Amino acid sequence: MTDTAPSAELRLDKWLWAARFFKTRQLAIEAINGGKVQVDGQRAKPSRAVRPGSRLEIHKGSLSWEIEVLAVAKQRRSATEAAKLYVEGEASQLRRQEIVRERRELGATSHEGRPTKRDRRMLQRFTSRNEPSA
Repeated sequence: MTDTAPSAELRLDKWLWAARFFKTRQLAIEAINGGKVQVDGQRAKPSRAVRPGSRLEIHKGSLSWEIEVLAVAKQRRSATEAAKLYVEGEASQLRRQEIVRERRELGATSHEGRPTKRDRRMLQRFTSRNEPSA
C-alpha cells in the first residue's frame, strides 16, 4: 500500500528498505547509524519518521542521492513501484551519472590472483636475501 497523504509517516529504515535503497532493513540501519543518511540536512536515527516532503541525502560507497519523499510504502514492491516513492534532484542524477561514466572509462581492475609456485619461490628467495643477519 502506498500512501501519499501528508500525515502518512513511516520509520526511516523501513522506508529506505521499501524504496529499495538497501536490500535489508539491517543494512539500512547500519547506514543510518554510520551517518550515511541525512533527513532534512540532519543526521537521523533509524526510528525517525519520514513523510511525504522529507528531503533525504543517501550515501552508498562513492554514489550519493539527494531525493524528496513523495509517498510511503509499508511493503517492499517492485523496482518500478519503488521509484514512484521519491523524486531525485537533477543535480544529484547528473553527479551520479558522471561518477558511473568515469568508472566505466577506467575499466575493471584486474587482479592476478594468488602467486604461482614459481612466483612464491622467487619471492622467498628475494626476501631471504634482504633479511638482516642475526
